[in-house]
Amino acid sequence: MILRRAWMEAPLKSIDESLNSYCQLDHDILEHPDASQHSTMKLLIAIPALNEEDSIQSIITRSLAARSHILSHSPVTQVDITVVSDGSTDRTVEFASKFADQIHLIVFERNRGYGAAIKEAWEQSDADLLGFLDADGTCDPEFFSHLCQAVTGQAADVALGCRMNKHSHMPWLRRIGNHLFASMLTVLSSSTVRDTASGMRVVRRQSLSKLLPLPDGLHFTPAMSARALLSKTLKIVEIDMPYYEREGESKLRPGRDGLRFLRAIVDAAFLYRPARPLAILGLVWLGVAIALMITPTVYYLREHAVQEWMIYRFVVSHLAGTLATLLLCASYLTQKIVKVTLPEETRVQGQRNVLEWFFAGRHVWVVAPLLLLAGGLLVLPSFLELVRTGATYEHWSRFIAMSFCWSVAFILIVTWLVDYTIGLVTIQLAFTKTLLVRREPSS
Repeated sequence: MILRRAWMEAPLKSIDESLNSYCQLDHDILEHPDASQHSTMKLLIAIPALNEEDSIQSIITRSLAARSHILSHSPVTQVDITVVSDGSTDRTVEFASKFADQIHLIVFERNRGYGAAIKEAWEQSDADLLGFLDADGTCDPEFFSHLCQAVTGQAADVALGCRMNKHSHMPWLRRIGNHLFASMLTVLSSSTVRDTASGMRVVRRQSLSKLLPLPDGLHFTPAMSARALLSKTLKIVEIDMPYYEREGESKLRPGRDGLRFLRAIVDAAFLYRPARPLAILGLVWLGVAIALMITPTVYYLREHAVQEWMIYRFVVSHLAGTLATLLLCASYLTQKIVKVTLPEETRVQGQRNVLEWFFAGRHVWVVAPLLLLAGGLLVLPSFLELVRTGATYEHWSRFIAMSFCWSVAFILIVTWLVDYTIGLVTIQLAFTKTLLVRREPSS
């Protein structure tokens, strides 16, 4: 199959086993010929269904009736419909089978997941535009005409129907969850998004290779949104659509599936733009470190001394400041790794940020020695006293300050060394790629 279940379903697996399981792609879904270069354009409407006996006949009937509307109001010239029963134990298959001469029916003997059902339908189709909608009757199949127009007219890779509007009948709990996930994704991607988990979308087949791998479960949709928004090579558009009350019982479990949605967004963020979440965390901890030291600093400037109770602020601020340095350096290094492994994501070069400016020059070899020198000078009197008398009575604040200065200095030096290694690997990879390209004509 296209994918196997990933880390959340098997948290005790080793990293290698999890990655192998997650990335077992069936490349058949990507190898269908691209018919968009011809005069015809086919749309596939995939309808995943798990125990939807109350609504399956209605949604199939509505989808069949919507064909003429889609053909007359979009560039689409052919519409195929595939229903996938995802291990249904009620009469879903029986009712769907009544339309066997008008649709393609796929039956999973056991439940494999919402995303797995959609991907199986896509794999068995040669359509240029790959769409899907939920079987619960909440979406209008005629709206596919708008989504297809958006994909072709706006050169989008993904078009989704946005449910976050005044015409939506979405339950308040899901609305709150959608706002939270949308806000999180907006911060991480610097792009505005309102609906991260819409169950009605159209994807351009040409773009599918950039979206995969996608999970098998209900977090299929937020994972797709996150990848499309965070990738610099993909374009996603939202179009307001009406959203109605569902028929039958919802399969969404807010707690469990909410955590999976969160995991899907975090995974995409750390894949495409790890620098942003790490930098945000680093700046938060830097703010904590500075806030903790405001009172001791003001007191020292007034009294030229610190009080004994302030040791707690010194220690925690030391920890927060060191953690901030680690996170900011990790932000820089992970972005360098993305540039090496996913060069297409960093092809568009913008203005260098502060961290890139700092490590690209010789600033590390100015700042790090100064920090080592400053830390050494803070405890030098104590060291000389120790050599001279065999004991030292220097105040603890100097040792904590020295420890922080040296910690930051060593972190900067190690970061530079790792950065230097990444640079060497980049050069070697470029050389190897050049050799392979030169050998291709003779092979």
